[in-house]
Amino acid sequence: MGTKENIQIQAIFFDLDDTLCATSDFSTQARFDALKAMINIGLKMDIEVLNTELKELIEEFTSNYPHHFDKLLLRIPESSYRGINKAVLVAAAVAAYHDAKHNYLKPYPDVLHFLQYIANIPILKGVITDGLEIKQAEKLIRLGIYPYFHPQAIFISDQIGFSKINSKTYIHICSSLGLSPHRTMYVGDHPMKDIDSANKAGLISVRIRREGKYKTLEGKTKACHEIQNLQELLQILEERYLGKEKNECLNI
Repeated sequence: MGTKENIQIQAIFFDLDDTLCATSDFSTQARFDALKAMINIGLKMDIEVLNTELKELIEEFTSNYPHHFDKLLLRIPESSYRGINKAVLVAAAVAAYHDAKHNYLKPYPDVLHFLQYIANIPILKGVITDGLEIKQAEKLIRLGIYPYFHPQAIFISDQIGFSKINSKTYIHICSSLGLSPHRTMYVGDHPMKDIDSANKAGLISVRIRREGKYKTLEGKTKACHEIQNLQELLQILEERYLGKEKNECLNI
């Protein structure tokens, strides 16, 4: 799609997973820790075999399915956990997974610096993320980034009735906040959900290629800008979109 001519933006929105935090890496490690906890309780099965089965299960039921570990026990030989209460095995896995949030769920190193830098720039800052409302909201709190966003500019697909794959998501959000799509920037890592859809809605799209699972995936359209980190975005903002006087934020 290429770059757009210089425009003073009204707002900047961010994807959450693999844009502001390494969710893919966290999930991989947290699930592995959960399986180790089940083995420590007494489950007799090779952890790599368990991990492969869990990955297949997640592909079938999605990552937001709430009973991964219960379902996992249905898919492995009952002899591997004979004599152990299944609820205890599941509880051990869930506890280990939640403990991993404290250990591994962190913002990328450049995120807090970037958010602190733009905090006093009078543009609206928000988040647009796919997922379950409490799960995604919890990430904002655990990451310590919630205070940097306007409370009315946090949108979770589970709450608004649209998924990001539908460009109506972005149109709906801009309309609800009185924003012009062509003066609204969106930063994300997914080429279809974040870039193709934002482009179709007329937003200024920015693709960030971190080390997430979508790094090499390509969509139908090109982003207006492509970056490797948020430091590169600072330069783009200063050169192209903030203007000498820095535009005023909308009063919402």
